[in-house]
Amino acid sequence: MSSTTSVTTGSPRPARIIMSEAAPAADGAVERQLGTAEILWNSGFVRKTVIIVVLALVWEIYARFLDNPLLFPTFSDTVTTLWQQTLDGTIPNRALTSIKVLLMGYVAGILLAATLTMVAISTRIGTDFLETMTAMFNPLPAIALLPLALIWFGLGNGSLVFVLIHSVLWAVALNTHSGFRGVSNTLRMVGRNYGLKGLPYVTKILIPAAFPSILTGLKIGWAFAWRTLIAAELVFGVSSGAGGLGWFIFENRNLLDIPAVFAGLLTVIIIGLVVENLIFRTLERRTVQKWGLQH
Repeated sequence: MSSTTSVTTGSPRPARIIMSEAAPAADGAVERQLGTAEILWNSGFVRKTVIIVVLALVWEIYARFLDNPLLFPTFSDTVTTLWQQTLDGTIPNRALTSIKVLLMGYVAGILLAATLTMVAISTRIGTDFLETMTAMFNPLPAIALLPLALIWFGLGNGSLVFVLIHSVLWAVALNTHSGFRGVSNTLRMVGRNYGLKGLPYVTKILIPAAFPSILTGLKIGWAFAWRTLIAAELVFGVSSGAGGLGWFIFENRNLLDIPAVFAGLLTVIIIGLVVENLIFRTLERRTVQKWGLQH
């Protein structure tokens, strides 16, 4: 339905404006209910699960096609071995040994990174020191320091903690410092207008604003520490009569128990997925996403 209106202008002929009413939708519906499949597919957990299942199927098909258990065992054989080694307590004990050492190095690295970053944002010489040390040591693989760590700290957890601190420290410090430097001047002035200085200024202004970068640094530090620990345990893993997952992999490789080797590797992957999707994702949802700093 339309109507026509004449409007007199300065021109000899009147201008005509045609106004039309928008036609309603054919079915009259402004929204539709999503089906079960669409609801499930909108879940990130479901999509990631589908990816993992597809990868497992590819693994199984390729291993059966290769038909060489000493070279590449099937996914089903690996899961069976993993289940058996879990029931007898072997893999849980080895995983617990690795996680204990990892937490010691990870926490110590975070504390040192926080100290260096506090000094860096407080003084100009602190910034220069952090940038110089990061440029020197961040590209240096932590595992390359293992021979020195063995000389300095001997065969024990001290050597492992030392290389873990190195793998965590620079990644966390670099991302935290970059996040602090990226805080807008508006937020900085707001903090100063409220009279915030020192530690209250850092905890109430800088840390919340820079938390996406801080969280990224924590993720990178965790990944570096986890893979460094497994690599170090592959070189030497027996401390106080017990070894971690890396040493479990190394032992079974010497025994040519390849399904057990793959079971150890699969355990490393599972722990990484659990930490990433349960701990870091939960922390991300309750902080940066809740604060509107990330979508």
